Amino acid sequence: MTASEVAASEARLSFAPVDPATNPHLRGPFESVVTESDLTGLRVVGEVPAELNGSYVRNGPNPRFAPIGSYTYPVDGDGMVHRIRLVDGAASYSNRFVRTPAIEREEQRGHAIWPGVMSGAVPDPADVEPDLAYVTRDLPDINIVRHAGRILALAESDNPFRLSSNLETLGRELFDGALPAGITAHPKIDPLTGEMFTFCYLLEPPYLTWSSLGPDGSVVRPPTPVAGVDAPCMIHDMALTSTNLVLFLAPLLFDVHAAMSGGSLLSWQPDRGTRVGLVPRDGGPVRWCTDDAFWLWHTANAFDGDADGTGDDRVVVDFVRHDHPGMGLSTAPNTTSLVRTVLDPRSGGMHHSVVDDADIEFPRIDDRSIAGRHDRIAVSTDSGRRTLPIGAADALYWYRPSDGRRKGWISDDLLLGEPAFAARPGDPDPDHGWWMTFATDADATTSQFLVFAASAPDAGPVARVEIPVRVPLGLHGNWLPEEH
Repeated sequence: MTASEVAASEARLSFAPVDPATNPHLRGPFESVVTESDLTGLRVVGEVPAELNGSYVRNGPNPRFAPIGSYTYPVDGDGMVHRIRLVDGAASYSNRFVRTPAIEREEQRGHAIWPGVMSGAVPDPADVEPDLAYVTRDLPDINIVRHAGRILALAESDNPFRLSSNLETLGRELFDGALPAGITAHPKIDPLTGEMFTFCYLLEPPYLTWSSLGPDGSVVRPPTPVAGVDAPCMIHDMALTSTNLVLFLAPLLFDVHAAMSGGSLLSWQPDRGTRVGLVPRDGGPVRWCTDDAFWLWHTANAFDGDADGTGDDRVVVDFVRHDHPGMGLSTAPNTTSLVRTVLDPRSGGMHHSVVDDADIEFPRIDDRSIAGRHDRIAVSTDSGRRTLPIGAADALYWYRPSDGRRKGWISDDLLLGEPAFAARPGDPDPDHGWWMTFATDADATTSQFLVFAASAPDAGPVARVEIPVRVPLGLHGNWLPEEH
């Protein structure tokens, strides 16, 4: 046993259960559910569009047992996938844990074994069998995508877990051994080519790699180091253009030694500034743009050329900009804004234009526009009408970046999740589809699934599917049309 393993084992022994009274992400609308359900014949208020045949699936942190040591939303917690299936106007609901080795071992013991990720500690042979000793917990709790027929529950730069069409866990996905370290929680799929592009950050050199998979799911480009990365940074999301991966390296660094001595696993170091790498999809040299420090959780999209359409070597990217990542890592005030940023690799600089400075997150577009020009962005936001915990929203906004127009819908009694787009089959017009999201009643006992017409989302839902169980607030979801 190494010195770090001994320290981790000794530290783990002192970890106590986290008190939900001290953590808003363990109670109320975020409180875990431990029952797996299958509910059919759900009541619909309004009418589900007949063209919507498929499943909306959403992932999110959902601790199976009371966390020990620490719990940091959104980077902690077991994965639970929630699904609404729509067929010919009828709706059903299912939810399942992503069944990792850690969940199964803890269910055998009846309590949590692994402490919170910020502790940097892992169980030793006194706590678990040898195959799991000194192994970090799998956390496929962030996103869920379908590519090449595979449904993947995604973690932060780690191996995803593959699920069946009925949400049963099939096991860890290693892509035939070609991506052993895993992938990001936010890969991007080019709708024109069917390729999936991804990255993976690492705690040791080369610190950051990128990869691509063909439309058949085969690994076309194996893990390729991104040149010019000198430290282990956390990178949550990326963007894609027709020629580049866009990777944001904010100064959120991993510090394993600090974690082993009782400090934080993550360190915000704003003096380092933020760098954005343009990684050519053809394998060419990486180009960098730099700026003062900022953080982002999520991008909306990116495209090549100036925003005015003149076209040159620049890249335009829309994302939600934060002063810092939160999570207790900075005492400075934190402002949030939806921005359109022009990256200029010739000068190495970038220019930000604020679209809206509201308390915004979860920016989404019609995914058929990924890597190309878009003119619709949906977000969830805090309307400011009441006090909400971080990560909760009571409004949805829809923006047109070309002219600055905004539409919005505010709920008086529901807390809203991330909006996702479903296209009308065979219709390329983004105003002829629908936006959808889960919503949790403010009393946190029941939930709804909301469907908005993209042509007039501010008119409110055209359909509300009533769910007689609670769907906790969570993270990312996608519409998966029925496959034939």
